[in-house]
Amino acid sequence: MKTSADLKRILQNIDHKSYPAYKDTRGSYQFDRYVLHIDHVQGDPFASPSKVSISVGAREAGFPSECYTQYHNKVAMQDYLLRILFAKIEQFNGKARGSGKSGLLGVSRTGQAILEKSALCFGEDGSIIVRMEVGFPARGRTIDARELERILYQYLPDCVHQVLYYEKLSKEKIRSVLELAQDQQFIRQQLEPMGLVAFVANGAVLPRESGISDKPMRGSVAFVSPKEYEVTMELPNKGKIKGMGIPKGITLIVGGGYHGKSTLLKALEMGVYNHIAGDGREYVITKQDAMKMRAEDGRSIQNTDISMFINHLPNEKDTRSFSTMDASGSTSQAANVIEAIEAKSSVLLMDEDTSATNFMVRDELMQRVVSRSEEPITPFLERAEYLYHKLGVSIILVAGSSGAYFHIADTIIQMDRYIPKDITKLAKEEAEAFPLAKSQPAEPQPLRFHRACGQEKLQDRIKIKTMGRDGVSINHDTIELRYVEQLADSEQVSALGYMTVYAMKHLFNGKNTLEQIVESVYKLVEEKGLIAVADGGVPCGLAMPRRQEFYACLNRYRKIRIMDANA
Repeated sequence: MKTSADLKRILQNIDHKSYPAYKDTRGSYQFDRYVLHIDHVQGDPFASPSKVSISVGAREAGFPSECYTQYHNKVAMQDYLLRILFAKIEQFNGKARGSGKSGLLGVSRTGQAILEKSALCFGEDGSIIVRMEVGFPARGRTIDARELERILYQYLPDCVHQVLYYEKLSKEKIRSVLELAQDQQFIRQQLEPMGLVAFVANGAVLPRESGISDKPMRGSVAFVSPKEYEVTMELPNKGKIKGMGIPKGITLIVGGGYHGKSTLLKALEMGVYNHIAGDGREYVITKQDAMKMRAEDGRSIQNTDISMFINHLPNEKDTRSFSTMDASGSTSQAANVIEAIEAKSSVLLMDEDTSATNFMVRDELMQRVVSRSEEPITPFLERAEYLYHKLGVSIILVAGSSGAYFHIADTIIQMDRYIPKDITKLAKEEAEAFPLAKSQPAEPQPLRFHRACGQEKLQDRIKIKTMGRDGVSINHDTIELRYVEQLADSEQVSALGYMTVYAMKHLFNGKNTLEQIVESVYKLVEEKGLIAVADGGVPCGLAMPRRQEFYACLNRYRKIRIMDANA
């Protein structure tokens, strides 16, 4: 391996040369207690910054094993180190100047949710690797090696020595990070044995600062559980904690406009992730496989069994294996529900405001005017109990206009000025005066899930471009993900792009089912890390998506063929 002195000599030799001479720096160099890897050099100063990585051995890093041997501890510690590394790097960002992207220093930005990211990873032995971007400096289009020396020999060493060595860090802060992760994991593990699908702690702050900020809103009303649903948990570190336990079954959240219904649902949506201390939702924990459902006009659907909800279409399309390139609100929501069940979601989260009205309910007057025999849609209202009692899928639904769901709900919570109240008994009594239509649909046929996957021929060169959380483009073909609402970070979308391309290259053979493809990719990632799906590429910023989002991504990609394996 070359030394830091070797790299300095290379820089001196190429100083003031044409910018492509920077490629001579590629390789690994031993610095004081860490190794610098120059993985990819940008082609010119205006191109995307160069990719570098830093590896620190387990002995030098010195972190105790509890920081990385248990998955939830490891993810929390990686997240914590990445946060303080980002803050440290920002102090030096842009100090080295020049043309184009000269002097830019970039490492993954973290949000309120704690995610596993490729930017900073612990190895099984406690070693650490950091992946980041550096804009190699230039004057015009000639190399400015002195400025790069400042970055590589002053700025980066300072960041490494202050962040990646246990001896330099606050032991008290590390202890608090680990204790919070352990407590969050404990709550998550208690949901199933307690018969719950979610837990919202008393004192939680659910409202967010604004539509573009995920930080807690100052001065907002703290959450207080109704006594009827208050449960107590004895956490390993924090001790006794109380809050609202949402039981399995069909839960309805109602209330007036602006009273906090959707705010509560949004907190439950994001409760599939752990959150940092001070977020307000540290102890808002939802079953990790919970999936948000909504209408999604215009999405593509391939060979999906939506017959539970839609049958007897006028065009005689087969709804046991339904396909369209431009779904309506009702067909898209039906497909979303079935695909979520296929992805093994045990909880569906829904908001009346973002659902297709005709998919959710048909009132008695409409049923009298348009008879059941003339209506292809069996509304969700008439299938919700089947989903729970037969398939074991719980439902949490926000409703503000239709009281029809009072009849089937097991739990009814009214949000009143952001305070939840149990109104189950009252709502059931009032519902007796408004009976549902007696006609009930026949029980649906068993769902057909397993579908084989194929694809069009891949081009030799594949370009992946992420568009924030809205979607990812693969060779200019866009996968729309803006309505996959539980994606918390654009780096999860980037990861979905790489995972999809990896699956297309290695797993799409016309025989593997979606489940086999998804499980194969996650097995690879769990064994070798997210970077494994890059197939030799050097992306610096990938974040782990859930299996549910990977299923959703594959189901929305118009360029692959999802075939009914039962046909």
